[in-house]
Amino acid sequence: MLAVCALSMFLVGLDTTIVNVGLPVIGRGLGADTRSLEWVVDAYTIILAGLLIASGALADRFGRRRVFRCGLVVFGVASVVCALAPSLGFLVAARAVQGVGASMLSPVALAIVVNAMPDPRERARAIGVWASVFGLSMAAGPVTGGALVEAFGWRSVFWINVPVIAAALVLVAVFVPESRGERARRVDLPGQVLLTLALGVSVGLLIEGPRMGWASAPALAGYAVAAAATAAFVRVELRREEPLMDLGLFRRRGFAAAVLGAVAVFVALNVTLLLTTLYLQQGRGWTPLAAGLATLPMAVGATLCAPWSGRLVGRVGPRRPLLVAGAFMAAGGLCLVGLAEDTSVLLLLAAYLLIGIGFGFANAPLTDTAVGGLPKARAGVAGAVTSAARQVGAAVGIALAGGLVAGAAGPGAIAAASRPGWGLVAGCGVVLLAVARASRGGAGAKAGEGRS
Repeated sequence: MLAVCALSMFLVGLDTTIVNVGLPVIGRGLGADTRSLEWVVDAYTIILAGLLIASGALADRFGRRRVFRCGLVVFGVASVVCALAPSLGFLVAARAVQGVGASMLSPVALAIVVNAMPDPRERARAIGVWASVFGLSMAAGPVTGGALVEAFGWRSVFWINVPVIAAALVLVAVFVPESRGERARRVDLPGQVLLTLALGVSVGLLIEGPRMGWASAPALAGYAVAAAATAAFVRVELRREEPLMDLGLFRRRGFAAAVLGAVAVFVALNVTLLLTTLYLQQGRGWTPLAAGLATLPMAVGATLCAPWSGRLVGRVGPRRPLLVAGAFMAAGGLCLVGLAEDTSVLLLLAAYLLIGIGFGFANAPLTDTAVGGLPKARAGVAGAVTSAARQVGAAVGIALAGGLVAGAAGPGAIAAASRPGWGLVAGCGVVLLAVARASRGGAGAKAGEGRS
């Protein structure tokens, strides 16, 4: 059962990053520019972020296995439509539907695992496996995508989902029992609509702002809509007995810092992936496979350090792993702030390794900081909000990186345009160092918090 749920999580994470390396090829195939291609990634991440919490509530009410299977079917059908898409608009719409399916997999898979394993030690190991698989999928996406695009074309990055989904549906029917929440939560439809609207408009402004002008009439209207939707969301959530998002959690310094840290980590990851893809393929003429393989040090660093970080959090608390994560991520970004068209490949690989190590060390302590000291009833919501924050970070990272290089033409121009992005990656590392100060200091503090 853990393998089935981990497999679904691998798909969710993989489809967040696997498309990145194929964007230049997709653009040539569908006649789209860089700015339009950003929607191929962000249509998926915006919908995934907006629906994560509501999907968890639906699973508690109607049955986790039922919603999980529904998510697999939606994800699989949308993958087929993506693979057959005749135009960019069609592809973007299908990616949004993929995000709907993915939202039914991510929180529900974790709930299934936690419900089926009553032993705390076994459950902790299972959650560690789940988190490691998700981190691995995010980092391995470019390598996998590069190999598929090189061998079979860009449509293969969507076709590959179909046999995996089919196998998962069979395994779910055989091994995963049905379960529901102890108390079914109502679905907060007004809050859901307002949250998705605020996210979509905000990210859309980041993507389209450079094209239409930051002070143009459409941009000003977008600012007004985003601000009004955000204000209305806060007002609605504060008045509901069962809100979509428990805003009271943000009064806890540790939780608010963890959410900020989750956004920062995924901004850094997605800025790195998109800038690398465009710089290596469009700037230096590398193939998709070569560009994907260049990120292999990042995948290795994340894969090796994620379980190590989890063990450190258990022994000494989240602060030290967060300090390590922030330092490595900042160092990786600083390595490339002077990027040029002939920058040494060894320096590129070293920077990707440092960023991968930072990413690997970050996820476990951020989750621990978010849910640490909370009662079980609120820990689930806190975890869901943190997961949504990661996807928001992914969407913002893609929008920012794409905006930097959208108008660049030629190797030197792309390298120069991407330099602020590497400064942003370094800045995200500094944010993690600040988050570490808001986290609990160590195992002793952790125990004391539990006693209190």
